[in-house]
Amino acid sequence: MAPGNHSPVTEFVLAGLTEKPELQLPLFLLFLGIYVVTALGNLGMMVLVGLSAPLHTPMYYFLSSLSFIDFCQSTVITPKMLGSFVTEKNTISYAECLAQLYFFLVFAISECYMLAAMAYDRYAAICSPLLYHIVMSNQACVFLVLGVHVIGVVCASAHTGVLLRVSFCKFNVINHYFCDLISVLKLSCSSIYVNEILILIFSGINILTPSLTILGSYVLIVASVLHIRSTQGRAKAFGTCSSHLSAVALFYGSAAFMYLNPSSANSVDQGKVSSVFYTIVVPMLNPLIYSLRNKDVHTALQKMLGKRMFL
Repeated sequence: MAPGNHSPVTEFVLAGLTEKPELQLPLFLLFLGIYVVTALGNLGMMVLVGLSAPLHTPMYYFLSSLSFIDFCQSTVITPKMLGSFVTEKNTISYAECLAQLYFFLVFAISECYMLAAMAYDRYAAICSPLLYHIVMSNQACVFLVLGVHVIGVVCASAHTGVLLRVSFCKFNVINHYFCDLISVLKLSCSSIYVNEILILIFSGINILTPSLTILGSYVLIVASVLHIRSTQGRAKAFGTCSSHLSAVALFYGSAAFMYLNPSSANSVDQGKVSSVFYTIVVPMLNPLIYSLRNKDVHTALQKMLGKRMFL
């Protein structure tokens, strides 16, 4: 295809979740509510951890960092998605699409590694309790969180940089509710071989490395817990891991369903539904998961609310 036969695409059209008119308003209200809960939950968790001295521990430092990632990821996706329900044609410029894709990749990849860092923290707390404050020092925690974000930025920059060489000539309708990498590449009228190789390499690294870290941590945790003689001690040890395991299962389960689902006529729509879960619903659920069964969070929240009431 000769480059001169087509004018380059300057904007894309986001197809959204559904084209059924009767579903637009209900879905708009649903996802607006989800976004409000997500923002309040994650920002609230960050403020609570920051202002409550008893929560100034590595576990809650990582939790606060996870809340920051979840809030940012939801903010990158949801507001633009809401526009698709109230506008007849939801367009996004080429530059805005690249920016959305870049920040989505930054926070999605960062979340994978943040969950791995939290698993390592639980391993250090349970398997090496006497050395925990040395292993998970303030410097170590800062280094881990910084490393998580650096990996996200590097991988996102590589994907976006290689995407700049791809030409979009005619088709500009992205069959998704945001600028997902694979959905954007489907519109290319030039070779995407390099992009596909990069996706294969980075996907392998960014899935295997955190997954093996989490799996290895919990194998060692289970082995250590089984040596605890008291039932109460075992329950307490497993209790500190249950919230993290729930968050891992939600994030990796929904992401795996999307990317490992075989291609079929219905796979695109199924992929949209599963991606809604891990890009929009999971960021809402994470602060709820970590707060509902967490006595420390309950106590800190009660103290903070008590102080506000008496001011």
